[in-house]
Amino acid sequence: RDPRGFALKFYTEEGNYDLVGNNTPVFFIKDAIKFPDFIHTQKRDPYTGSQEADNVWDFWGLSPESTHQVTWLFGDRGIPATLRHMNGYGSHTYQWNNEAGEVFWVKYHFKTDQGIKNLTTEDANQLSGMDPDSHQRDLRESIERGEFPSWTVQVQIMPAAEAATYRFNPFDLTKVWPHADYPPIEIGKLELNRNPENIFAEVEQSIFSPAHFVPGIGPSPDKMLQGRLFAYGDAHRYRVGINADHLPVNRPHATEARTNSRDGALYDGRHQGSKNYEPNSFGGPFQTDKPLWQPAPVSGATGNHEAPSHAEDNDFVQAGNLYRQMSEDEQGRLVENLAQFISKVSRDDIAERAVNNFRQADGDFGKRLETAVAALRA
Repeated sequence: RDPRGFALKFYTEEGNYDLVGNNTPVFFIKDAIKFPDFIHTQKRDPYTGSQEADNVWDFWGLSPESTHQVTWLFGDRGIPATLRHMNGYGSHTYQWNNEAGEVFWVKYHFKTDQGIKNLTTEDANQLSGMDPDSHQRDLRESIERGEFPSWTVQVQIMPAAEAATYRFNPFDLTKVWPHADYPPIEIGKLELNRNPENIFAEVEQSIFSPAHFVPGIGPSPDKMLQGRLFAYGDAHRYRVGINADHLPVNRPHATEARTNSRDGALYDGRHQGSKNYEPNSFGGPFQTDKPLWQPAPVSGATGNHEAPSHAEDNDFVQAGNLYRQMSEDEQGRLVENLAQFISKVSRDDIAERAVNNFRQADGDFGKRLETAVAALRA
């Protein structure tokens, strides 16, 4: 039970564009400064060497912004049956601008054409023990059979001028844009019709970074996205190497990269004797002065600041909406999944804080969860 990464690399005539997201439209936190703390709670404790329920629920209970994503995660969609039967999302808000310089904020959606299918906790526990490679095998074999999985690509589009007065912060990664406000617009299809010929060369060595843009597409004031623009490059240089973007799977295919970043491990020597600095008078790298995206106004003193407040900024409303959209059976499984995990904590106050977040999202949700947790802890 965990979010699945959902990343794409577009080899365009203007360079590579990476879209990095998940199979959920939201995330646990809204500011990248908290990401190391969040990950520390999810991974193995430095003393016990195991994932600890105390750490997970202590952090989530004290971080009410996580309530929406946790409701997603412990619902039915928290364990997709296969990679073919889940949606994908860019999750973040991105900037699009046209030739006239008009700015729009967008969110990406990839809706599975195979339909949504999920596993129960019990089925997933059994399958992970019997066949931990089931997702990888299912995707590979479906493509080998010619049953190419596909996704309908949609975008939600918000004119930039509407962001400041929208009812909640449109750059908050813990929230979705309701479809009633900004209906998804279909723009194409994504189809997987070829398997990698070498997993190491085409998968293990691949890199995806939200900082890889092409003209007309750019970042937004989304604080999580702002942090990821820097962090992913660091991860790639550490994991793959300083010249990871020179490898065949990562370098542009429809154009030639013009960069003065070269030499060191993995360098392929293709620049020969050309100059590696700018400005220069030898025909080497040059600054085009053409912006990739439109500037966003920024004002105020530097420092740690709360995001601008909007009329309906609230950490619980959308989690409650999600719960109320579920069927009675779905709600029951959600409550059971949460209760099983919360009941493992060692202290009553950690359990109470966790339950209280869901109580604030929806009274019935909180009451049912409180009863289930109490029964298990008894």
